[in-house]
Amino acid sequence: MASTPIPLLLSLLFFSALCLVHSSPLIQFSHLTHLLDVHERERPSALVQEAATRGLLNRLLPSHSSSFDFQIIDKETCGGDACFIISNHPSFSEKGHPEILIRGGSGVELSAGLHWYLKNWCMAHISWDKTGGTQLFSVPTPGSLPHVHPAGVLIKRPVPWNYYQNAVTSSYSMAWWDWERWEKEIDWMALQGINLPLAFNGQEAIWQKVFKKFNISNSDLDDFFGGPAFLAWSRMGNMHGWGGSLPQTWLDDQLALQKKILSRMFEFGMSPVLPAFSGNVPSALKYKFPSAKITRLGNWFTVDSNPKWCCTYLLDATDPLFVEIGKAFIEQQFKEYGRTSHVYNCDTFDENTPPIDEPEYISSLGAAIFKGMQSGDKDAIWLMQGWLFSYDPFWKPLQMKALLHSVPIGRLVVLDLFAEVKPLWNTSEQFFNVPYIWCMLHNFAANIEMYGILDSIASGPVEARTSENSTMVGVGMCMEGIEQNPVVYDLMSEMAFHQKKVDVKSWIKLYPQRRYGRSIPALQDAWRILYESIYNCTDGASDKNRDVIVAFPDVDPSIISLTGNFQRANKNFGKPLQRQLKTMSDSYDRPHLWYSTADVVHALKLFLASGDYVSDSNTFRYDLVDLTRQALAKYANQVFLKTVEAYQNNDLERVTGFSRHFLGLVRDLDLLLSCHDGFLLGPWLESAKHLARNTEQEKQYEWNARTQITMWFDNTENQPSLLRDYGNKYWSGLLRDYYEHRAAIYFKYMLNSLLTGHEFELENWRREWIDLTNTWQNSRKVFTGKASGDALNVSRWLYNKYLQNTSFELVFDALELLSEF
Repeated sequence: MASTPIPLLLSLLFFSALCLVHSSPLIQFSHLTHLLDVHERERPSALVQEAATRGLLNRLLPSHSSSFDFQIIDKETCGGDACFIISNHPSFSEKGHPEILIRGGSGVELSAGLHWYLKNWCMAHISWDKTGGTQLFSVPTPGSLPHVHPAGVLIKRPVPWNYYQNAVTSSYSMAWWDWERWEKEIDWMALQGINLPLAFNGQEAIWQKVFKKFNISNSDLDDFFGGPAFLAWSRMGNMHGWGGSLPQTWLDDQLALQKKILSRMFEFGMSPVLPAFSGNVPSALKYKFPSAKITRLGNWFTVDSNPKWCCTYLLDATDPLFVEIGKAFIEQQFKEYGRTSHVYNCDTFDENTPPIDEPEYISSLGAAIFKGMQSGDKDAIWLMQGWLFSYDPFWKPLQMKALLHSVPIGRLVVLDLFAEVKPLWNTSEQFFNVPYIWCMLHNFAANIEMYGILDSIASGPVEARTSENSTMVGVGMCMEGIEQNPVVYDLMSEMAFHQKKVDVKSWIKLYPQRRYGRSIPALQDAWRILYESIYNCTDGASDKNRDVIVAFPDVDPSIISLTGNFQRANKNFGKPLQRQLKTMSDSYDRPHLWYSTADVVHALKLFLASGDYVSDSNTFRYDLVDLTRQALAKYANQVFLKTVEAYQNNDLERVTGFSRHFLGLVRDLDLLLSCHDGFLLGPWLESAKHLARNTEQEKQYEWNARTQITMWFDNTENQPSLLRDYGNKYWSGLLRDYYEHRAAIYFKYMLNSLLTGHEFELENWRREWIDLTNTWQNSRKVFTGKASGDALNVSRWLYNKYLQNTSFELVFDALELLSEF
């Protein structure tokens, strides 16, 4: 059994070095220290947690099921903190006996210790299946696992909590999951050390039972719950009824699934965060309780304030009925699940503004919300997303402090949701001395875009935790969608255990070896370039993917600026300028570009040159497809602008040539994406249909799945949804079956405009595009769920075709030659 030390990590991994940690800010919050004691007392037995970890090992690495031993230890062994300890097993003597002993305070720490060992001593890699899955062939065979330092390795958590999920992740990524998929995710959580996961499934069935106590029938709730793909927003009171109503079988199945999810989370020693009552109520309550203080919220992104979907009802938190319902909901959850972790999420004002800005009123709202939780659970802690403080200018310091101080200090924990880009802890006196969790938001709507800020992730949590008067009590990942950018989540998950800032240059040098299982200098160079470009976004912008292919501009091409500024182009069609600019600003977000595309193309060239050495690696194939897609997507944005430029110059020939080039590129991109399972439309649609019990449910669930990734919300014949393309995806099937046809319609109207000499028929384009979209939403066309094609060969072909020489004059010359045949 040979020792394989990694020099980079030695200073962090020796037992003695890691005993030196900063004192935790948790000490100042007696309620939270009490809660941690409660969590420790209420965890399942050591045998249950150890068995949960062994089960994970058997699913992850069954060949090594007898190579590891796991043991639960008390906090005192870790110096009073949560930790794991990796050591050489004292009884190892021959093959078949445990070689490595991992001890920890919970099943989560045991699992995180296993991951830490595999990652740092065996150079293994673990990511979601869709992003390439695991790389474990670098793990030595049983009987020859690497030794750790003879003294053992102690890794302490610098802060007690590692939070996971956004309130909308359940809809963007998890809407159609069954138990098989959930089991994999809970394993992934445990391996990353996540101990505070959001657990939102099944709550609609709980609400059915609660509202029945208030004389609200099941049929009264038909227009209250959203459809399966839109539950996150109906839960937050942004909308109601859209995509519904929910069949009773859905409600019952999701409740049964939730019980499995919670059971497994508790077995690992996790503390799942359950929902609490936010004041969002069905319209029927207003009629059953006419004296209750119930108001109607404003419009949230419907095109015409259609009351069928918008303007939900909110029960005033100062109404006595609020606490009654809040208490009943907490108690019903305990009755159903048999236990709770005492941490509850509630976001009453998520993108909904309070009616009054008086601090006293806001304080009374917060106090009443918490009273509803505490009435049902005396140990309740309120966990609140801090997004409202970034999103809504309503929340000035006085209002913010009034809400945060409306409950006893330590009974409310805030998620600093977008801390890697726009932290609030450093501009709010550490949330006015209220405990918070430093969170990475990173992704919106599960868009597919290579993007990240690795330096911020590697330093931000440490800076916040070690800052003067810090009130930070955890780290978290709050992405709207998962299964993208595995490098970002690989680093962020480590920050739950790092005491010091991570040297990203050194870290990224090891990343390709872990991810692909081989050390290849060209791939190290490629990842250095990606770290310095794509994963170094410092412009402070939110990265919602607005690439032209997936978020096609709904605007007259004559007013699209080719320089980045809104300006009038050379065509004089007589439309009032102010109206044009309003149309453009409402309908066209320029794609986000923060790096040199030439650098990224060079990184791709290095990937292609190394491909023959790692073409058998699924993780490499995922990254290759994603990187090729990224380069071609930005190239497509430029092709579109060249088409617009030709249009503005009245150049029919070039509009024809470049529009054909664009459409061909979309088809070729679809072919590329079909080479990996992580970029397919089929699984999203099939997993939705898989949960249906009959044909009608299949149609409803598939419509939900198709709508979320296209129009998203309501539209009229000539008014597209205000949220169109927010959930866009680079998925094979979606590009060829929808995005290509949409672009073709737009180009058709551009050509007609030039041929007739008339202005671009924006209204007619819009009607035809909306009709295309609504038809596609209702389609039942089946798409494959299995990848096909050789990712390396296709990527090389596309590189040679589009990226080897990106001179548009050469492109146009080639198009002219092709047109002669």
